[in-house]
Amino acid sequence: FTLYPGKAYIEITGKLYNRTPFPQTFLWWANPAVKVNDHYQSIFPPDVHAVYDHGKRDVSSFPIAKGVYYKVNYAPGTDISKYKNIRVPTSYMAVSSKYNFIGGYEHDTRGGLLHVADHHIAPGKKQWTWGNGEFGRRWDDHLTDEDGPYIELMTGVYTDNQPDFSWIQPYEEKSFVQYFMPYREVGMVKNATKDVVVNLETNGKWAEIRLYVTSAFEEIKVELLKGDEILFTETISSSPENPYIKKVALQDEKPPEDPIAIGLKLMVTDMTTGKELISYQQEKYPEQEIPSPAERAKYPADVENNEQLFLTGLHLEQYRHATYKATDYYEEALRRDPKDARSNNAMGLWFLRRGRFGKAVPHFEKAIETITQRNPNPYDGEPYYNLGWALKMQNKNDKAYDAFYKSTWNDAWQHAGYLNLARLAVMKEDNVEALDFIQKSLVKNYHSHTARHAKSFILRKLNRYDLAAACIDESLELDPFNFGCLFEKYLLLAILKDSALVADEVLSHLKTISRNDANNFIEYAFDYAHAGLFDEAIELLTVYKAQEDQNTLVEYYMGWFASQSGNQLPNSHREAMEHFQNAAQLSPDYVFPNKIEDVRVLQKAIEMNPKDANAPYYLGNFWFDKKQYEEAIACWEQSVWIDNTFPTVHRNLALAYYNKLSDPAKALTSMEKAFVLDKTDARVLMELDQLYKRLNKGHKERLHCLEEHLSLVNQRDDLYLERITLHNQLGDYTKAKELLSNYKFHPWEGGEGKVIRQYLICHLELAKNSIEHSKYEVALQLLKEAENYPFNLGEGKLAGTQENDIHFLKGLSYDLSGNNNEAMKYYQLATQGISEPAQAIFYNDPQPDKIFYQGLAWVKLGRSEKAFEIFHRLIDFGEAHMANIITIDYFAVSLPDLLVFDANLNLLNKIHCLYLMGLGNLGLGNEYLEKAHEYFNQVLELDINHQGVLTHQSMIPSMSLFGQKKS
Repeated sequence: FTLYPGKAYIEITGKLYNRTPFPQTFLWWANPAVKVNDHYQSIFPPDVHAVYDHGKRDVSSFPIAKGVYYKVNYAPGTDISKYKNIRVPTSYMAVSSKYNFIGGYEHDTRGGLLHVADHHIAPGKKQWTWGNGEFGRRWDDHLTDEDGPYIELMTGVYTDNQPDFSWIQPYEEKSFVQYFMPYREVGMVKNATKDVVVNLETNGKWAEIRLYVTSAFEEIKVELLKGDEILFTETISSSPENPYIKKVALQDEKPPEDPIAIGLKLMVTDMTTGKELISYQQEKYPEQEIPSPAERAKYPADVENNEQLFLTGLHLEQYRHATYKATDYYEEALRRDPKDARSNNAMGLWFLRRGRFGKAVPHFEKAIETITQRNPNPYDGEPYYNLGWALKMQNKNDKAYDAFYKSTWNDAWQHAGYLNLARLAVMKEDNVEALDFIQKSLVKNYHSHTARHAKSFILRKLNRYDLAAACIDESLELDPFNFGCLFEKYLLLAILKDSALVADEVLSHLKTISRNDANNFIEYAFDYAHAGLFDEAIELLTVYKAQEDQNTLVEYYMGWFASQSGNQLPNSHREAMEHFQNAAQLSPDYVFPNKIEDVRVLQKAIEMNPKDANAPYYLGNFWFDKKQYEEAIACWEQSVWIDNTFPTVHRNLALAYYNKLSDPAKALTSMEKAFVLDKTDARVLMELDQLYKRLNKGHKERLHCLEEHLSLVNQRDDLYLERITLHNQLGDYTKAKELLSNYKFHPWEGGEGKVIRQYLICHLELAKNSIEHSKYEVALQLLKEAENYPFNLGEGKLAGTQENDIHFLKGLSYDLSGNNNEAMKYYQLATQGISEPAQAIFYNDPQPDKIFYQGLAWVKLGRSEKAFEIFHRLIDFGEAHMANIITIDYFAVSLPDLLVFDANLNLLNKIHCLYLMGLGNLGLGNEYLEKAHEYFNQVLELDINHQGVLTHQSMIPSMSLFGQKKS
């Protein structure tokens, strides 16, 4: 971030650098929050005619939405650029634009915020709001201290839509520059640069020019043109304190009839330099077709050819897709053609990224066999490069050398290939050859931090200290945060005896700007290790350790470095053992191995110190994260065999046993063991309770377990809410209501609706009870409370929320108390809304019980045929969809429930269908009640926690009260 004196903007410069040996995907979005009010309006460029939501699942015309967007019907036309019109959480991302700005403006305060950046590099233009309604305002309260509501103004670099991850190659650097700046008085911006913001409005008789500059200009010319004709010109001085506003009379100026004809043109020129600062050409854009939403990927077996299988897999990897697996597509391609080069390379790379070096090699070799079938020097060197890494990670350095060398026949891989050849040459102590390789690498990537670091230590090894110093200085000029070159500067100065004081200053500077962040030291230590310079790697990590900070993995790394330098150092084995033994005693907290090098390090630790229970635990964590589940379970079981007292490894095994081995009994034993070992861990208690819930443990037993540990329950919203839920399930609605009123909830994104559901259940069930006991005023008060969510629940009502149940019960209360007019009014309200049943997955999906109460309302209104149709609709849906095979939606970006333990989606569908059939029969009443009871019991046999069944089954004895029209 850079602030320039006299400039009304912040410049943000960034560099993204890939330090890994293989291509990676990245996502960079800036996301400032902007305080707004009801007069706020999004400022998208004038050529933006359509917007996408996250993931391009849905699309809308813009700024006037004319259809359904985010489940809201905006027909016949609503301006969704205006905050006041957005009632639900909504994002909108520009489909495309040739302009370089996006922003927002408040019309009453006449000020706003703009983002300016080259749209070729930063095409992502997005705004997000929680919605100008009760639901959104409550989220504003959570996410701001005191200055909500707000809009999130988001901008993407190298990415169009927020999930559009971009590729970055090994050791590649991507750079960008962005500007964020306030502006005022201009209104609906038509164009903007970091220097000038302009608006041009016309009505046929007048043109109004509005101009704001971000710094003082002594002499700028403002011109308004029509073709070659100058309609107006004025030379002015301007500054941020004095925006320029000018109204210009036009001679019967009319908008062009030709939809693509140009209109007026506004030009602003700096007369001091003669440079055009900005221009804007009026255009009437032709009617453009709204792009279609993205389509879900086909299942592998349905994909038409191998190219599409490979591209789909690549897309899933790039987008880090949550529910579809890239390997399913690569494996299908290889089933059809085992020699497919691209899918073999992709599968090999998938294994390489997960530390399965031996499994990666055959795939790379098969890819190479295919691409060299006709030509020994292939078009693409990537499989050779990847093979080089898979071999190097197995200490097969001679073969790796050959593979890396062959990769350099392809221009795209010369930088990375020559860099790794230089490292291997250093390992062979052929530093002259290493220098030649590293020079060739830098020719292809002059700014490479890794190659520059390597060049500096190669020159030091060659005793060419002057050249090494020059390389270091140049590298630090390019990037002062090249910690490797900074450490090399220290090493170089330490060699020169008369520079010891300066060396200490450099080392102190390194400690300061590295922020004592362990990963900063680890990354550069591995740069040394990959070149066989284990002494330097140890020395660098010793600098980190000297700062009185402990990092468990650092100790393991130092043990591995010492073990690898055994040929040079006679005491290396002893030193390695000391480090490994020290590492085994350090805290396992926040230890997250994630690098492919960690596999070799931890395997060596296990080999040299078989008494260490933590090393296999850490390696198991790595394997599980990389979806190598069998290896993970084996490591965790080895850890337990060595030391049975560490709770977290038991907890991890519980998840693996349930989710990956489908063994709930072993999962339960492990999770209970985890909690017994540490009864202060609220998270493990939550997970244990979730497992009990999944295994249909009785409500009283679960509640007793929670209330035995109330101090833990009160630490977590989810545990506290589970306690309330259990009281509701046991019919103790008064206690549930009391607990809800005595706690301040902080809902999590993705957990919307959970607290509100329990609030509604206890209020509605208490209201039903009051109606049954003729306490109609009490019932009406409870129902009024149900319509208004108190602040402490942390969540507001979502616009469009259906409340058929509340309206029906209100109508029933008035009906039974003799107020016929109010009864009819609320019965009528209860018939409104969606009446078609569906799979109700998310909190804002249509819920089947709302449809059930629509049917009851039609009964009370004397429209039995309408009620009959609705109840049978529920039954028919259940019967028709009972055998459906359910998969999570391709575009799902979140799940509706906290899924510590995997759910059987087909079973959930069956439960849902049985529930609908139970509701339908319950509504039909009389001789159908026994059938309703049967369906509800079938649900409870599968899931005793189904609250819909628990609340509606209790209505069966009273259906004469709820389901018949009062005579």
